[in-house]
Amino acid sequence: MYRIAVTNRHLCKGDFLVRVEELASGTYYDAILLREKDMLENEYEKLAVCVLEICEKYNKKCILHTFEKTAEKLGHPYLHLPLSLFSEGKKEQRKRWKELGTSVHSLEELRKAEEGGASYVVAGHIFSTDCKRGVPPRGLPFLREICAASSLPVYGIGGISAETEKQVERQGAAGVCMMSGCMRGDLP
Repeated sequence: MYRIAVTNRHLCKGDFLVRVEELASGTYYDAILLREKDMLENEYEKLAVCVLEICEKYNKKCILHTFEKTAEKLGHPYLHLPLSLFSEGKKEQRKRWKELGTSVHSLEELRKAEEGGASYVVAGHIFSTDCKRGVPPRGLPFLREICAASSLPVYGIGGISAETEKQVERQGAAGVCMMSGCMRGDLP
């Protein structure tokens, strides 16, 4: 099971960079997705430099999010774009990334990601989560359908915990993305 820690500095109980270092230095997560999309790009770039340094120190993969120009400027090969931004680019431009992921919420969006040259997709939200309060989860049947139809690795997101990650894996997912629990420190 491949685990991706998704950041949200607003959920951190303590210092954000200290939490990132705890996540990077541990063995529970395989990668950190720096998802601070409410920041201005110049602020994100400064934060990305710090997070990349931490991840490099511990040989932990870091995936930048939303800010393509920042990833280019920093020469970073791993990027995740929301589908709206992913869809704006041309397929040949996407080949410059070692790995380029996007998020999907339907089979139609999955097809766009596949046709557009994505390396992987994040599908969700699977379970109820505070991050999507009041929005019904898509559930395990949705995830199973996406995994069965996908030619790409699929990572489930949304309300996933240490107790539910095996359920996600049984649907055919390559792994999970966890945000609230890992940012609050409820998960390792």
